Amino acid sequence: MSKHTLSVLVEDKPGVLARVAGLFSRRGFNIESLAVGPTESPEISRMTIVVNVDELPLEQVTKQLNKLINVIKIVELDPAVAVSRELLMVKVRADATVRSQVLETVQLFRAKVVDVSPEALTIEATGTADKLDALLRMLEPFGVREMVQSGMVAIGRGPRAITAASVR
Repeated sequence: MSKHTLSVLVEDKPGVLARVAGLFSRRGFNIESLAVGPTESPEISRMTIVVNVDELPLEQVTKQLNKLINVIKIVELDPAVAVSRELLMVKVRADATVRSQVLETVQLFRAKVVDVSPEALTIEATGTADKLDALLRMLEPFGVREMVQSGMVAIGRGPRAITAASVR
């Protein structure tokens, strides 16, 4: 099995997300990451779906997705020709004794402190999953109190674009 990233353009209508996710769950595929948001066109949303699956079953699901009325376009993004990022927000224990060490770690990873309290810092970081995992490993000794991580968003490199206009 291997990891695949799908960029799916869909009509921005209620129930589309449930139907798309349902196709994967009916096949027994676990979606590792799912991010949905608006595009440059207000009536269209982009789903970035990451699944760990063999090539052939993925092709079958892709064909079924294309049959859904609200699905406009599906593209598998090759990691070599795509830019991908995730967002991490993590609350770390950072009292006066360790605060400077936590801040050094934040700077090292080009992250930002977005909230400060006497006992904790909330840190925001964007990057690849590997970078965010490395940041978490460095912060764990200080005491991670809470964290939230988005799904991956990805876009192809270069001037070529996947838009609704390019498929109509």
